[in-house]
Amino acid sequence: MDDIVKQALAKWPNVPDCYGWLGLDARGRWYMRDDRTQAAGPFPQAKGSLLQHEKLIDFIHRNYEADGAGQWFFQNGPQRVYVELEATPLVWRLSADGAVTSHTGQSTTVDECLLDAQGRVYLVTPLGVGLVHTLDVGLAAEAVEQGRWTPLEVRAEDLPARHGFVTSPAAQHRA
Repeated sequence: MDDIVKQALAKWPNVPDCYGWLGLDARGRWYMRDDRTQAAGPFPQAKGSLLQHEKLIDFIHRNYEADGAGQWFFQNGPQRVYVELEATPLVWRLSADGAVTSHTGQSTTVDECLLDAQGRVYLVTPLGVGLVHTLDVGLAAEAVEQGRWTPLEVRAEDLPARHGFVTSPAAQHRA
C-alpha cells in the first residue's frame, strides 16, 4: 500500500466504504460504474466506463487487496472502494518462459491448475486464485503438455466459496 494512502487512513479513519463503483473484468480491465450504470444492472452486464489512465490504473494496482471476508477492494486514500468481479480477483498473464504475473504486476508461482466446463483455466497461487487471460490459454496448454501443470476439474460457480472470495461485495452489502 502506498505511503500516501496509509497517511490518509491515519488522518481520516472513519470514511465510509464505497460499493458498486469499480469493476474488474475477466481480462483484468477496470471499469468505473457511476449511478446510472449501477441502476442498469449488476457487473458485468452493466460494465460502465473502461479506465484507461495508466497512472490511475497503476495506483489501483498498488493498493488492491482483500479484506478478511474475501472482498477485494482498492484503498483510495481513506476510503475502501470494493470491487465487483466478473470472474476472479486476479487475472494471470503467462510468459513463454513459464513466468506467471497478475494483472497488477505481481509475479508468483503456481500451486494448482484448474479447468472448468467452459474450458477456462484458473491458477491457484500464493497470491490467490485467478483466471488465465484469454490470450494466454495457449501457453497454459503448453505447460500442461509439458507436465508442469495437471489441471483439475472445477465448477466455476464453486470457486468463490472454495477459494474465499466475494464476486459482488455490493450485493452482500445490500443484503
